[in-house]
Amino acid sequence: MTQVTQSSQRGIQLSEAALQQVKLLQNKQDKDLCLRVGVRQGGCSGMSYMMDFEDPSKITPQDEVFDYDGFKIVCDRKSLLYLYGLMLDYSDSMIGGGFQFTNPNAAQTCGCGKSFGV
Repeated sequence: MTQVTQSSQRGIQLSEAALQQVKLLQNKQDKDLCLRVGVRQGGCSGMSYMMDFEDPSKITPQDEVFDYDGFKIVCDRKSLLYLYGLMLDYSDSMIGGGFQFTNPNAAQTCGCGKSFGV
């Protein structure tokens, strides 16, 4: 596992590789965006992860915001119940590369790693 960027207590952990990748993707958008992470019903294990860039003006008081050296990760409180302690990592491997979710709350995960059950 890659190194975790440390600061104050965070409910969603982000590896240095994942932070570099989301910053790279954000720069390609050419806008000041935050990353929204959450869950929704679906996927082969019952719940699937979701992640997308969002304008910071859409952050609400019901959101938790985690700051990584000026880059913000946003998660609604309901999703955070399922994601607290999540480690978001990134690998550029040819097979199995991309963003990887390690969720300590998941009782089961699917083979692709994009959905889970509690």
